Amino acid sequence: MTVELFIPCFMDQLYPDTAFNTVKILERAGCQVIYNSEQTCCGQPAFNAGFWDEAKAVGGKFLTDFSESNYIVSPSASCTGMVKNYYSDLFTNTAVHNRCRNIQGNIHELSDFLINVLKKDYFGAELDGRAVYHDSCAGLRECKIKAEPRALLAKVHGLELVDLKDNDTCCGFGGTFAVKFEGISSAMAQQKIDNALDAGAEYIISTDASCLLHMQGYIDKHHLPIKSMHLADVLAHGWGNV
Repeated sequence: MTVELFIPCFMDQLYPDTAFNTVKILERAGCQVIYNSEQTCCGQPAFNAGFWDEAKAVGGKFLTDFSESNYIVSPSASCTGMVKNYYSDLFTNTAVHNRCRNIQGNIHELSDFLINVLKKDYFGAELDGRAVYHDSCAGLRECKIKAEPRALLAKVHGLELVDLKDNDTCCGFGGTFAVKFEGISSAMAQQKIDNALDAGAEYIISTDASCLLHMQGYIDKHHLPIKSMHLADVLAHGWGNV
């Protein structure tokens, strides 16, 4: 199966290893991965800030950067949710209406694609320790992902996945929310991490690097004994021991 890889702009700049791990996982699953180096942003930052004209311009480029014929896979529920849900607000009854609908039907977050399209949940990963899974707002509410990442994590050798109190509560990032309301945002991150520490977790795992970036910033600032990890990095961990 041929898949086109969509790597969010912040992941390209800050977490390239997660992008490479996504490629490794898809290839191990038997996919031929295509990456269009001309791709940029999905337009979500502008859209969420109310700049819909600018978001439409960026989104229009997205629609030309990807094809209508292949699955499109992204290691970001947030950006996947933007395309799948909010492109309807930008491109309904426009010249690219039909193209937009086809691409919306083709795009999948990584765990959704692995479980629901490829029907694969084991990749030979190993990670010793106890972890909690953070349901990102976009993953849970926009992409309807809940069981999928947990099914993948259940097959990671050595990993004990425990429940996180209020796991479906926002971590406090919310894009520009973290900038405009720093105090509230930090308090929400503290609550999330305190709950993880109370559960005895060594890792916080999620499908969204933006959430992990936010929580890791709080962890680093306060020198806490816990680490954030993207699902793709977990699934590609320890392959040398397989």
